[in-house]
Amino acid sequence: FFSDKELLKIARMAKRALLIGINYPGSTDELQGCVNDIRRMQKCLVDRFGFAEEDITVLNDTDKSYTQPTGKNIRQALSDLIKPAKSGDVLFVHYSGHGTRVPPETEEEDDTNFDECIVPSDLNPIPDDDFRDLVEQVPEGCQITIVSDSCHSGGLIDEAKEQIGESTNRETKVSSFEFEIGNCLHSVFVKLLAFCGIGSSHVETREIVEEGERDEVVKARFLPLERFITLLKQQTGQDNIEIGKIRPTLFDVFGEDSSPKIKKFMKVILTKLRKRNDQSTLLGKTEESALGYIEEKLNDEHYIKPAMQAQVKSDREIYGEGSSNGLFPDRGILLSGCQTDEASADVKKSGEAFGAFSNAIQMVLSETDHKDKITNKEMVLRAREILKKQRFIQRPGLYCNDRFVNAPFIC
Repeated sequence: FFSDKELLKIARMAKRALLIGINYPGSTDELQGCVNDIRRMQKCLVDRFGFAEEDITVLNDTDKSYTQPTGKNIRQALSDLIKPAKSGDVLFVHYSGHGTRVPPETEEEDDTNFDECIVPSDLNPIPDDDFRDLVEQVPEGCQITIVSDSCHSGGLIDEAKEQIGESTNRETKVSSFEFEIGNCLHSVFVKLLAFCGIGSSHVETREIVEEGERDEVVKARFLPLERFITLLKQQTGQDNIEIGKIRPTLFDVFGEDSSPKIKKFMKVILTKLRKRNDQSTLLGKTEESALGYIEEKLNDEHYIKPAMQAQVKSDREIYGEGSSNGLFPDRGILLSGCQTDEASADVKKSGEAFGAFSNAIQMVLSETDHKDKITNKEMVLRAREILKKQRFIQRPGLYCNDRFVNAPFIC
C-alpha cells in the first residue's frame, strides 16, 4: 500500500515520451526495422509503464500523417519534451535510425575524438554535445532515459560517465568494418555447421535457407562519413565538400535550423575570418579551408546572423571540451545499442524487421513479470547476453551518473 504522500506524488508525476523511427525509405541507405522498433516501444510504454497515448510523441518517415523526423523537428520535439518537465516527472526518448561520426575539423578532441551524431531524415545531424545540453536542462528530480538503437551511439550524451561499456577503453575497440567482417564470417561459419548437420535455426540468427538466401538479413545502422558527404553533395549540389568543410556546409544548408554546436563553431570561425587582417590573428587549417568557401558571405548579415547570435563562452565549446569544466553530466540516462566505434544491427528475419538492441530490450521485458522492476544496469547486461547468444558483436552500453545505475529502467 502507498501512503497518502506517495499517492499524491504519483498523481502529480507526468510520464511523457518521444519516439523517433527513421527508415530512410527509397534511399540507398534504407533501413527496415526502425519504425517497427518505436511501434513496439509505444505499445510497451502504454501497457507496461502506464504512459498515456496522448503523452507519447511519435516521429517517423514512413507515414506522412506523422511529423517528419527532420533535424529541426527532432530538436523541437526534444525541447517540447523537456521544457514543461518538473521534479518527479519521467521522460523517455527512443531513437532508431542511422548514426554517424563527424571527425574533428579543428583542434577539438573529446573522449572519442569524434562527434557522434544521429542522422535525421534530412541529414541535419544532431551531435552528442547537443544531447548533453538538452539533458542538462532537465530539472533536478526529473528522470530522462534515452535509448539509442543506432551506430556509434555509445557517446551520444557527450562526456556522460561510462558505467557499462568499452568506448573509453581504447584497447578493446571494434570497428564498423569489423562488424561487417564479423557478420560475414559468422554466416560462413553457420553455413558450414548446417552443411555438417550441426546447429539449429532457433539458436543461430544467420541461418541460410535452402534456396541459398539468408533467412536473416543484417545491415548496419551506420552511415559512413564518405556516404554522408556523398548524400550531402547530392542534396546541396556542391561537389567540393570534404573534411574541413562539413560543418560550414551544414550551416550553409540549414542555417538557423542547424545544430547549436554548428552555429557556435561558425561564430568562432567567422569571427576569426573577419579579423584575419589583424596581424595578431593567425588562421588555422580549418579557417583557411572555410575562407574560400564562405568568404563572399562574410558581409551578408542575414546569412551569418544565426551564428553570430550563438552564445559561446569560450573556444573550448567548439573544440570538443564543451562547457563542462571536466564534470560528468548530472542528468540523463543513456542506454546505447553499441559502443562509440561499433555498429548496431538492423535485422530482417522471417518477414519481421527490427533493431537487434531494441528487440533485446523487448525480450528482457517479456521475460520479466510486470510487477518486477528492472534496473538500468540489469537491462543492459541482459541485453548484452541476448545479443551475444544471437551472435551479434555489438555491445550495448550504459552512460549515466552513479545514482542512476540501479534505478528502474524508465520508471
